[in-house]
Amino acid sequence: QVQLVESGGGSVQAGASLRLSCAASGRTFNRYAMGWVRQAPGKEREFVAVISWSGGVTDYADSVKGRFTISRDNAKNTVYLLMSSLKPEDTAVYYCAADPNYRNWANRPNALVAWGQGTLVTVSS
Repeated sequence: QVQLVESGGGSVQAGASLRLSCAASGRTFNRYAMGWVRQAPGKEREFVAVISWSGGVTDYADSVKGRFTISRDNAKNTVYLLMSSLKPEDTAVYYCAADPNYRNWANRPNALVAWGQGTLVTVSS
């Protein structure tokens, strides 16, 4: 099993950028697809982005395509989410997640095998 700890959340103005980091422990980090799922107040969890174990495949929610970039450094056991052109509707708790399979995260955001504790991102207009 892999343990996940997020960092980098905060409060910013619309249009700003933030980078979230997720540090993983466990020797099998590079066997997992890694990604981000968010939950806004009063809403269900929503898929944001995923990256395959090799980093060769990425996928994004339509709402963040062109603004968010996911990457990973397997040597550092860390996955990143660079968020640019932030909008108030991006306000949410962002969770790092892991799963053996990078496919279809958008349809199973609650079924992923490992989760971090979440980090809050607040975007004001």
